[in-house]
Amino acid sequence: MAGDNTLNFDDANFETEVLGANEPVLVDFWAEWCGPCQMLGPTIDEIANEYAGKVKVGKVDVETAQQTAMRYNVQAIPTVILFENGEPVERLSGMKPKKEYKAVLDARISAA
Repeated sequence: MAGDNTLNFDDANFETEVLGANEPVLVDFWAEWCGPCQMLGPTIDEIANEYAGKVKVGKVDVETAQQTAMRYNVQAIPTVILFENGEPVERLSGMKPKKEYKAVLDARISAA
């Protein structure tokens, strides 16, 4: 369900792949049964391709990674959280247009 540059994060690898990453990490919390999540998927894949080498982009299935979803208080999906230096720095809940995700990333990348 993920594109070539879209990673899959879960309870086992979240600490290493997201919190320990040297670059910003955009994480899409989603579920297979969620219609808006399915609609957002291609946008997340496009962002992963466009920002390859600058931002790590991945998905967390809230059904299989419940500990991680609870840890970050994900109560509605889709929820997209941007992590920097192991900390959540931006959070977008619900389906948003691609330009909103890009604006968050561009502001963070240019500030770095």
